[in-house]
Amino acid sequence: MQILGGAAARPAEGEEIIKDGDIESFARDVIYASQQVPVLVDFWAPWCGPCKQLTPVLEKVVRAAKGKVRLVKINIDENPEIAQQLRIQSVPTVYAFVGGQPVTGFAGAQPESQVRALVERLAGGPLTADIDAELAAGKAALERGEAETAAARFSRVLEEEPENPEALGGIARALLSLGEREEARRLLEEAPKTIAGHAAIAGAKAALQLAEEAGDLPEPAELEARIAADPDDFEARYQLATRLFLRGQYEPAMDHLLHIVKKDRSWREDLARKQLLKFFDALGPTHPATVKGRRMLSTVLFA
Repeated sequence: MQILGGAAARPAEGEEIIKDGDIESFARDVIYASQQVPVLVDFWAPWCGPCKQLTPVLEKVVRAAKGKVRLVKINIDENPEIAQQLRIQSVPTVYAFVGGQPVTGFAGAQPESQVRALVERLAGGPLTADIDAELAAGKAALERGEAETAAARFSRVLEEEPENPEALGGIARALLSLGEREEARRLLEEAPKTIAGHAAIAGAKAALQLAEEAGDLPEPAELEARIAADPDDFEARYQLATRLFLRGQYEPAMDHLLHIVKKDRSWREDLARKQLLKFFDALGPTHPATVKGRRMLSTVLFA
């Protein structure tokens, strides 16, 4: 079965993996291109609600395939001839072309997992790491105190997106947790100018400043033993709070400082409250731990 196989040049190397298509480019972008690499064709329309949900998913998953699969988007309102010849009866409809012919497809919006499974079959193997999932896993590991795991997760993101600010900031924090202050400093100083002002980078720099001010603190186990022996050993709580914060364990760190503020706000000239404010600055105003910490601090101060 020959489909819209008019004369056209074969796709050049380095051609975009995602593009809009039409009747004139269909042979080049789909028929001939699919003889080199599988091509997904997304048939959509401006008035189609499900199309607006599916197309971003297709784009995200195809990008993750790193050129092993391409995507061509066809607006059926502007290209009714293609829709008629391929018997498109509803949108969204997606066809996968291999060797110049449609081999599989689906109609209607699909979850990302289903789209990913299809693209992985076409690509012949698993796709690259899901950036959002890796970032979330890295942050969770950091908050559990698993700095090496966190660094590995963030590193996977940087393999895909070398200038991802959240991954760079996350690795810097992981290095601080591991006591590698100089390496964290080097990483942050070498951050590209385009992301140097990002909140994740600014927060990591604030955390670095905290680490330098703190110097060499006792190990958490030693500090915890001191607190167990004397719950009002404020110096031990203050040091442990800083230790835990630098390890990514933000809420337990804040709890120790809040304990001091509640018991004796004037201790060392209000040092515990001031340190809490530094924690908030390091995390940024929208971080969940900052939001919760500010609320708890207000409760303590105005109780």
